[in-house]
Amino acid sequence: MTYTRSSIQEFLTSVPPFDQLSPAALKTISQKVKLLRYRMGQAICVRDKIPDQVAIVYEGQARLLGYDPRTDKPVTLQLLQPGAVLGWVGLVRGVPCETAIASTETICLVLPALEFLTLLKGETAIANAFRNKCSLIEVFELLGEEVHRRAIGNVNLKELALKAQNTAVIKQVFPGQVSFTGADDKHMWFVSGGGAISNAPVGTHLKADDPSLSVQKLEVTGSFPARLIGVRTDVMQNAPTTSNGAVSSKVAQEITTVTEGIGSNGAGQNGAGQNGAGVTSQNGAAVNGALNIADAPDRPREFKQPIYVAEQKDRKDPSDFPYVKGKGDVYGTIACFQMLAKLLNLPFRRDNLERILVAQVSRMGGASLELCGAVSELMGLQAQLATVPVSALGRLEVPALIRWNGSIAILYDVNESSIIVGVPEMGVLQRPTEEFGQSWGEPAEDGSLRAQILLVKKTEHTPQKRFGLSWFLPSIRKYRRVLIEVFLASFFVQLFALANPLMVQVIIDKVINQNSVDTLQVLGSILLVIAIFEAVLTSLRTYLFVDTTNRIDMALGSEIIDHLLRLPLRYFERRPVGELSTRINELENIRSFLTGTALTVVLDALFSVIYIGVMFVYSWFLTLVSLATIPLFVALAFVASPIIRSQLRVKAERNAETQSYLVEVMSGIQTVKAQNMELRSRWQWQRRY
Repeated sequence: MTYTRSSIQEFLTSVPPFDQLSPAALKTISQKVKLLRYRMGQAICVRDKIPDQVAIVYEGQARLLGYDPRTDKPVTLQLLQPGAVLGWVGLVRGVPCETAIASTETICLVLPALEFLTLLKGETAIANAFRNKCSLIEVFELLGEEVHRRAIGNVNLKELALKAQNTAVIKQVFPGQVSFTGADDKHMWFVSGGGAISNAPVGTHLKADDPSLSVQKLEVTGSFPARLIGVRTDVMQNAPTTSNGAVSSKVAQEITTVTEGIGSNGAGQNGAGQNGAGVTSQNGAAVNGALNIADAPDRPREFKQPIYVAEQKDRKDPSDFPYVKGKGDVYGTIACFQMLAKLLNLPFRRDNLERILVAQVSRMGGASLELCGAVSELMGLQAQLATVPVSALGRLEVPALIRWNGSIAILYDVNESSIIVGVPEMGVLQRPTEEFGQSWGEPAEDGSLRAQILLVKKTEHTPQKRFGLSWFLPSIRKYRRVLIEVFLASFFVQLFALANPLMVQVIIDKVINQNSVDTLQVLGSILLVIAIFEAVLTSLRTYLFVDTTNRIDMALGSEIIDHLLRLPLRYFERRPVGELSTRINELENIRSFLTGTALTVVLDALFSVIYIGVMFVYSWFLTLVSLATIPLFVALAFVASPIIRSQLRVKAERNAETQSYLVEVMSGIQTVKAQNMELRSRWQWQRRY
């Protein structure tokens, strides 16, 4: 058969959406396309590369394949007939996704990717047709990730995608912080590609109940609109399962006959084989200007110029990410979690984490991703351990923990060209994705490279900041007026306390030495008045202080109980009752420090200046001798404070264990009595004490 430019142009008039072009534009495209021959089984496009060309099936047929993320095995989605367009989805989304293999010897019209993108810019009708078309492989990939996230194993993903494609809705969200008015309860919205959405990589399910990923308020960065796909909720709720058998005969028939035209259902089925009038004359003579058909390359080439990729992943520099140095299974893993806590703004207790890891690493012989997953759950994160093919490295969600070069590392940022990884022993490194994947993956049974990864994600229950003194400040601020009155009363009580020794000095110097009884009566009256005022102020201060602290205790106690009752059940399953009650009681010590000890410290610091001034008036030499001891006390406090802090922490932990055991014994006292375990229970309590 002979192929000419005129026959190609005539063929394009039957392929939607190219049929919307003017004859002049069709003629231009027909001059730019070339014919390639694909042998049976040869790949036309592959899912790990954005194709450098758009292919239109001219003769023969091809299979469109999807890869189920639960098994990573290929599934035939469609048999593509002449007129089907391949490669456009990856270029429109900016994400590689299509895999198509020639079922028979197939001839395709191929248009270079740059020419295709130029066509989209110049022809509005063509651009709208492609950008408003939802491809089957696109729906299959997005729903596959959602099914995999939900760990639903019995869903027939192929049939689900076929049903969802018919009612799928596409929305373009333009750059900036916008309210997406197209959202409704009838659709599940997924990020499909295009411009980058903050905190929402490709494949993210936008949920109304998640403030950080709300479909109602989106922030699109860069200069390209983001592409959202809406899938009807009822389709997902009534997802077909594998137990329902194979795809229905009607759907199967559609699969075997469908031609994936753009903007029309069933159009474009008049392939080159059916359009012979444009290929040869009626008497079989070839039309002038015959074209040669070249053999397609063994592997499809990749389009390496940025479309949305640079904006899609918001390429970053290693210096943008936190780094904590560490070495070894224990301290290297601690450093990874500290980097993760800094990145996600999480509370971080190094001592608690170190105690857990030391015990577990000594028992297990090393740090594993399973152990890191358990620690992540304790930090309030949602952790998911998965084994992924190295080819999917550029599409993984970050941050994530991996094991690389014999130690735990944190994966900060990934894209198709490079990755950024934080290694405690080496720093924050940037490596080519392909090179890193070769060193990270391990050969699987099927010959592909695979590796384990721990995906971590914040939830609505993840703590956002570390518990500290700021938690008490609102209650203290609420009663600041009364506390200021207590402070002033304490100030005058301290002044009266300073007046006593001064009056005694006057009595010794003036009354006793000069034998002045009249002066003694006056000074005695003054001392009596000072004592009365001091007693009254002390009583008022004590009353105000006790009343205020009781109110603060009531407010904090109510808030603690309210927070405690809203915690999930798994929190109580991991902690004994005695430990919880001990921790709650420790809040009384903190409150006592803030409203008692802290107040005393402020007063002492203020009056120390006054006392030192008075001392200098009496004797500057003796004052300097006294002040010379201050550096010694500071050094002693600097050395002793860590030791005392450690001992107090150990004491608090032992007290929590003891109280926990005592509460459990008292709760089960009937069992203790029935089993005659009183002596054993006392011994166990003493061992803990």
